[in-house]
Amino acid sequence: MTQPIRWPAVKRPLVAILRGVKPDEVEGIVEVLIDTGFEMMEVPLNSPEPFVSIERACKRFGKDALIGAGTVLTAEDCAHVADVGGRLMVSPNVDTDVLAMAASRGMVTMPGVFSPTEAFLALRSGASALKFFPASILGPAGIAAIRAVLPKDAVIGAVGGVSDKNFADYIAAGVQAFGLGSNLYRPGMTVADVRVTAESSIAAYDRAIAR
Repeated sequence: MTQPIRWPAVKRPLVAILRGVKPDEVEGIVEVLIDTGFEMMEVPLNSPEPFVSIERACKRFGKDALIGAGTVLTAEDCAHVADVGGRLMVSPNVDTDVLAMAASRGMVTMPGVFSPTEAFLALRSGASALKFFPASILGPAGIAAIRAVLPKDAVIGAVGGVSDKNFADYIAAGVQAFGLGSNLYRPGMTVADVRVTAESSIAAYDRAIAR
């Protein structure tokens, strides 16, 4: 079993998914996300010039937030993310080569899983956290059922169909971390637009966790 890099102790375990963000706008968007309370963010590698965006964001905000890439599908891409300063690796699947590369570069990892088999493989391969994806298909009840057989210290995340409308249901199911995508950011949104959705998401999470 690969020794994992521990999931960070953050105030709010919310990962901002900036799919489609462009290099010339990433710094303004990351700045407003940090200002509103986000501490983790990913630029999916199917975004325009993703490595340029990740490098710019890491150079300016790497000390203030955990920044990296999503949709990481190969070990080579994982290494490239680390080379430009990324410290977070998020993927839609469990690829042991990618996880091994991420571990060798000291990256926090959150691979996508959907079944107990995938979840245990990810943990055995050194995942920092599990990303149940798409969470909307499993739902809180499905995640809770799988959660019951996983190690108690496993960090459980939910991505896909998660928003400020259902934080509480997933938290009750044992979910500890969330990836927020189109409900938080969509291509074409301005910095002002992102501030509105970010503030709404932060407020909703704080209400849900306080229940």
